[in-house]
Amino acid sequence: MRLACGCFIISPAMLERLASHASLDAETREAIANTQRLEPIWRKLRVAHAAASKAHQKATRVETALAALPDAAAYNCSHTENLPGTPVPNPKASSDQSVKNAFNEANGVAKFYHDCFGRDSVDGKGKTLVSSVHYGKKYDNAFWNGQQMVYGDGDGKLFVDFTRSNDVIGHELTHGVTQYTAGLTYTDQPGALNESISDVFGSMYRQWSAGQTADKADWLIGSGIMGPAAKQQGYTCLRDMADPGAKHCVSPQPVDYKHYIPHGDPHDNSGIPNRAFCLIAKTIGGHSWEKAGKVWYGALTNKKATKSMKFKDFAHLTVAEAKRQFAADPSVAAAVTKGWKTVLVL
Repeated sequence: MRLACGCFIISPAMLERLASHASLDAETREAIANTQRLEPIWRKLRVAHAAASKAHQKATRVETALAALPDAAAYNCSHTENLPGTPVPNPKASSDQSVKNAFNEANGVAKFYHDCFGRDSVDGKGKTLVSSVHYGKKYDNAFWNGQQMVYGDGDGKLFVDFTRSNDVIGHELTHGVTQYTAGLTYTDQPGALNESISDVFGSMYRQWSAGQTADKADWLIGSGIMGPAAKQQGYTCLRDMADPGAKHCVSPQPVDYKHYIPHGDPHDNSGIPNRAFCLIAKTIGGHSWEKAGKVWYGALTNKKATKSMKFKDFAHLTVAEAKRQFAADPSVAAAVTKGWKTVLVL
C-alpha cells in the first residue's frame, strides 16, 4: 500500500537548509533528496484523508465508556517504500531495537492519553496503533500518514533512527489525535497549531515518561535523533520550545507573533504557540500534563474548535478551558493568559 497522507517531524524546508551545508557528502545529500521526493504526494493527499476522517467521525459519533488500552502492531518495511510492510510477531520481544522502540513507545503514548486525558487511542474509539519501521533507504523523517506511524532509519550522519526519540513518537501519534478532533488544516496558522500541538503533547509524553516537572524538563524536540554531523555543527535538537530561536536548533523559529512568517511552513511558526505552552506550564508549576496539558487537551477537543482556527481563537479556548476546569484556582487561567500575552497572541 502506498502512502495516503503525511505530517512530518522534519519539514522539507528544514531538510533543504541542511542539504546546503558544504560539509555534507554526496551520500547524505542523496538521502535528503530521496526524503524530499515523496513529500509533495503526502501533502496533497493528507487534506482529503483528514476530511474523510472528520466526516466519518461525525457520522458515527457515540458516547462510550473509556475502554482498555488499544491494540498495537509493528511492521518492518525492510527499506522499501511499501506500507505497512511485513508484520512483526511479538514485537515487544523483538531483537530489532527499532521495532521494540516503536511498539513500546506507541503503547506508552496510548497509556499517557488514556491515563492523563481519558482518551481511548488516537480516534477516541480504540483504533489499533500501527507502526512501520525501516521505511525507505536512509530515510530522514518520521510521519503520521493518516492511518499509522512511519519511521525512517535516518542517514546515520545528520539523523539517526527516528524511533530513538520518544517525543518524536508522541508527536506523530498526536497528529492522529488532532486529525480526529479539531482536524486542523495544514496551512498558515491552523497548520502551525497542528504542528505545535504535536510538539506540546510529544514533549509532555517525554516528561511524563521520565516523571519530570515542567521546571526540570529541557523542552527540546528530537534531541534523540541528532546524528554526529548535526552535533558537529552545534545542533542539539530539531526545536526548542523554551527558546524557539536558539542557534542550537536545526530549525530556529519565531519567538512571538510579531515575528510570525506569513504563509510560512507550519513547522516554523509553531514555535510561537510552543513557547506559550512552555511558559504557561512553568508558571503553573508541577507536572505539565496535570493542568496546562488538560487545558490544551480541553481546547483541542472543544466543540468550538474548528479546522481553520487561528492562534488567537485557540488561545481564547485555552483561557476558557482553564476557567472551566480550574474554577477554584484562578491562577491557572491567569498563567494561560499571561503566556499568550508574552508571545503577543493576546
